[in-house]
Amino acid sequence: MVNIIKEEILVEESLKNKLEFICDFCKVKYTIINGNVRKIDKTNLTYIEPHRIIINNTTFLAFNYSNDIFIENLSNKIKLSQLENYIKTKTIT
Repeated sequence: MVNIIKEEILVEESLKNKLEFICDFCKVKYTIINGNVRKIDKTNLTYIEPHRIIINNTTFLAFNYSNDIFIENLSNKIKLSQLENYIKTKTIT
């Protein structure tokens, strides 16, 4: 039987502060759902699930210690510094 071990990863404080600053500046509310590490017992297989940031029904994915943020999935990324412009131009309300 395959045993999957799931461990929660807390959002890095500097990433949380950056997101809070951007969202406060854009006057939008956000929700952060912590990511997880999933390990398959007795193997070396590990999957890191990114943190999910939900801003008015749009899901962004982020990893600790990264300057990139992903929009909806891992194939569409922007720099974290561009998130403010993305929120303003896409009119997420």
